[in-house]
Amino acid sequence: MVTEPGLHFKLPFIQNVTLFDRRVLDYDVPKEEVIASDQKRLVVDSFARYKITDPLRFFQAVGNEAVVRTRLASIINGSVRRALGNVPLAQIVSGERAMLMTQIRDMVNAETKSFGIDVVDVRIKRTDLPEENSQAIYRRMQTERDREAKELRAQGAEEGQKIRAKADRDKIVLLAEARKTGQIARGEGDAKAVRIFADAFGRDISFFEFYRSMQAYREALNADDTTLVISPDSEFFRYFGTTGGVTETAKAPTGE
Repeated sequence: MVTEPGLHFKLPFIQNVTLFDRRVLDYDVPKEEVIASDQKRLVVDSFARYKITDPLRFFQAVGNEAVVRTRLASIINGSVRRALGNVPLAQIVSGERAMLMTQIRDMVNAETKSFGIDVVDVRIKRTDLPEENSQAIYRRMQTERDREAKELRAQGAEEGQKIRAKADRDKIVLLAEARKTGQIARGEGDAKAVRIFADAFGRDISFFEFYRSMQAYREALNADDTTLVISPDSEFFRYFGTTGGVTETAKAPTGE
């Protein structure tokens, strides 16, 4: 066995030359379905990197790289199933995956020691749920999101109803307080007006009667289309064309 570079010779017809690559070799492991400790099914896609450390043992144990790849596939998949089968799904997809990869690599190296190779690394490229599981999980997630959305909308509607009820109650209270204040103000104004009118009536009866008549004229003749059919001698028009509310006829002396 030749392991060093340089010029070497072989005996014709007696010795054969078999070449092995001393570089680190890559191998994509076929996808394998595993079951985690929480009974979650996973499809694991992994790869391995290895190198031939003992060519003679490698040749005697497996013969060539094609055979060792076939052996590696079953060994790696078995190690992945054992390692991932002891942990839940959350741990597989969390930051603890590196520790699991180291554990799988040590398990593979323990079984491939007799092959004359050293497994440098084993990594999981992708971890997926089976297609039927994915669809079921998506439907369950959608149902859960719909339930949460309905619950949030119901809570929002309830909160909105509370806010509207409080606003309506505050509105009623404010209107009641405003009406109360307005009525008190109007009552005080009316009382004050009554006192003023009473005082004015007590001081000058004629002026008070004139003022009340002017108010009556304003109320009765306010509209543009007001039509009144009243005798000119009516008491209502006592201040029209008179002085002090007394007609000229009433002031003139009567003949004897």
